[in-house]
Amino acid sequence: MNALLLYPEMPATFWSFKYALKFISKKSSHPPLGLATIAAMLPEEWNLKLIDLNIRTLKNKDLEWADIVFVSAMSIQEKLAKKLIIRCKEHHKTVVAGGPLFTEDFQKFPEVDHLVLNEAEITLNEFLSDLLTGNPKRVYTTHHFPDIKNSKIPAYELLDIKKYAVMSLQLSRGCPYNCEFCQITGLFGRKVRLKSTGQILAELTKLFECKWRGDVFFVDDNFIGNRSFLKNDLLPALASWMKARKYPFRFITEASINLADDESLMTLMEEAGFKTVFVGIETPNEASLVECNKHQNKNRDLLESVRKIQEYGMFVMGGFIVGFDHDTPSIFNRQIEFIQKSGIVSAMVGLLNAPKKTRLYDRLIRENRIIDEFRGNNTDFAMNFIPKMNKEELQKGYENIIHAIYSCKPYYERVKESLSKYKSKTRLPARIKFSQIKALFRSIMVLGFIRKGRRYYWKLFFWSLFRKPSTFAYAVTYSIYGYHFRRVFNIRR
Repeated sequence: MNALLLYPEMPATFWSFKYALKFISKKSSHPPLGLATIAAMLPEEWNLKLIDLNIRTLKNKDLEWADIVFVSAMSIQEKLAKKLIIRCKEHHKTVVAGGPLFTEDFQKFPEVDHLVLNEAEITLNEFLSDLLTGNPKRVYTTHHFPDIKNSKIPAYELLDIKKYAVMSLQLSRGCPYNCEFCQITGLFGRKVRLKSTGQILAELTKLFECKWRGDVFFVDDNFIGNRSFLKNDLLPALASWMKARKYPFRFITEASINLADDESLMTLMEEAGFKTVFVGIETPNEASLVECNKHQNKNRDLLESVRKIQEYGMFVMGGFIVGFDHDTPSIFNRQIEFIQKSGIVSAMVGLLNAPKKTRLYDRLIRENRIIDEFRGNNTDFAMNFIPKMNKEELQKGYENIIHAIYSCKPYYERVKESLSKYKSKTRLPARIKFSQIKALFRSIMVLGFIRKGRRYYWKLFFWSLFRKPSTFAYAVTYSIYGYHFRRVFNIRR
């Protein structure tokens, strides 16, 4: 069979980095790792073609070629996924859909022929078995969680990897915590399931053989869910692998704030090449942390925890939320103050929403407060439930946070704060790419001459160049990120 795997466009959001990508001549920030993993699980005798619509357009001849179409998407892609599915059906194609969007509420997609939900290591095999016998069902679902030590190496060779800013892989699924607003435990459970060290090194080797050099994102729900395995197995092997190949990658991941409590773990991560970690900080309001069951963040100095991670040579990206029931109007200034003091450059602040398959959604249903569907994009100022705070006041306060942290002056001050504290114990070799040179000159033209905030750009430019030259590349990168954030939120100053 000819199998066509399709990934819909991603709207402009925090995470899309749409406006930053143009500086480095890339089309998308991250590849569709789920589809690449699915591709590796399809029968070897099939002909495969993977098209990420963020990279190139889907042509009619692509659909004419296909015998069957696989579509995967997340909540934020719902509208474009529906449009894509309708186009496939107009060409009389059999459509198979899976991934978080469809697992969350498959009944919204009557046009789909077969829905392969939950984790594909179980449900895709069942579908393929029925397809080969000529009697496939419409819906495949399971309440079981597979052992991902049996997962295949993603088919990275199907990706046009030169068009992406970052490559992705996954070590684990599941999270030991149970935050009320989070879908992870509903989708993947609380037991942390791990791939083996051998699997991870094999995936990295494949990326290396595909000529990838640059950032690699471990897209785990919580990378440090099993610290013993990391410290005694994976990280020492990963450090040796990286050293033997002269450090071809820089790693990014997501972890809970209690990473700051484990100095030996942070040391091993830094030695293995981890340079950035996303941390769900959520709020400095202790009552709201209790409300959302964020116990790992309670009873600690959150600022000190962030600084501890930064001291170990890792930049911290932070997730923040406003709109908890225990939030009062004072939360807006408290969030601004925390973000500025922390030096967290990429502070992803969002209004609280309640996706399905969360304990928050279940509670708000019982309280008759759900009023809309979750759309997955907090940059549109939408909420799908009735908050305790006046909604207009909440949305206005959220807007004030965004303008306060991403307007040029405070943003560049925060970048300088972050870079002034940066200390890397493991100096990775500098690899200058042509795309980085282009990014530098484009930043000079756009941010140094055309856009408002030019003087802040030049102040950071020369400070990093002459006072702390080891951070110069980061200064340019973060200047470009700031441009993206201001474009997303239409901030003109």
